[in-house]
Amino acid sequence: MRSKTKMIHGGITGDEKTGAVSVPIYQVSTYKQDGAGNHRGYEYSRTGNPTRTALETVIADLENGNAGFAFGSGMAAISSVMMLFNAGDHVVMTDDVYGGSYRVMTKVLNRFNLHHTFTDTSSTEAVEAAINENTKAIFVETPTNPLLKITDLQKMAEIAKKHDLLLIVDNTFATPYWQQPMNFGADIVLHSATKYIGGHSDVVAGLVVVKTKELAEQLHFIQNSVGAVLGPQDSWLLMRGIKTLALRMEAIEENTKKIVSFLENHKKVSTIYYPGRESHPGHGIAVKQAAGFGGMVSFDVGSGEEAEKVLAKVRYFTLAESLGAVESLISIPAKMTHASIPADRRRELGITDGLIRISIGIEDAEDLIEDLQAALHE
Repeated sequence: MRSKTKMIHGGITGDEKTGAVSVPIYQVSTYKQDGAGNHRGYEYSRTGNPTRTALETVIADLENGNAGFAFGSGMAAISSVMMLFNAGDHVVMTDDVYGGSYRVMTKVLNRFNLHHTFTDTSSTEAVEAAINENTKAIFVETPTNPLLKITDLQKMAEIAKKHDLLLIVDNTFATPYWQQPMNFGADIVLHSATKYIGGHSDVVAGLVVVKTKELAEQLHFIQNSVGAVLGPQDSWLLMRGIKTLALRMEAIEENTKKIVSFLENHKKVSTIYYPGRESHPGHGIAVKQAAGFGGMVSFDVGSGEEAEKVLAKVRYFTLAESLGAVESLISIPAKMTHASIPADRRRELGITDGLIRISIGIEDAEDLIEDLQAALHE
């Protein structure tokens, strides 16, 4: 079954009892048992809910994994995955990582003696150098947020296997339509499903897919123990979003190509970050491991003052956190998504005050270009 068909027919579809073509929303907390401890597959909705199960099944199908898990947010998903490790363990993590991921590692999980090293995972040499005797995993974000750096998943998998480590991949930007990290050796794939998978700015959620039954058992135990589960209403919204994911990603990609072409020829834009450009570092790797480049673009206008002027003038780009929606969004990472990262660390990574990040939607590309043209005008 090909990807587009999987998004409609993958996992659990419809309702056998009524013939409904949409999985029902099981708004229920507990379930009648036929005898003490003799239930029909569900006993309590923290442990399992039929609507959530349907979502978890389809995301596992899309990522070619053993099992899927739906969480209350992307950060709940990442935090739960990190609970697979013990105090004293160490994780090698992409340096240009989402601000929330940086925050949870440096301000929360470090309290439990979970060690980390932020590393340029686009460099195999840097990753090898960061591994030590207590390293248990490599955590990769590719493309990264907000500089769109590319990591070679196959090489990371080879390093992980060599050192008996787990390879964890944040696949939020690429989506399972454009990229399936498990095909290249990943053990765990996660998403902020708030973004492209939901796609309509109406749900906050996280998804995780694991490669093996053993990991599935471990993660289910953690999810049930800490209770970081997604509710049935939000699970249903994500399933609805998945049905149009392929069409949205294709439309977004077409728009993005046109907008990047416009930015390349604008005198106010000094640097553009987009994996679809042949000059982008890692472009060749992106072509090898992904079928598309997504709708995220970052570009530098020289200063925070100039960036603020652009944001004040746009009409169709909405100034907001998040990304991956049908509407186009715009932000300044240094003041918004990555504000939790210290200023000196941002400068070290290349996240300047003049960097603007845009998430392209499905509006008419000409309207979006005209909007940016007017905003960049003197």
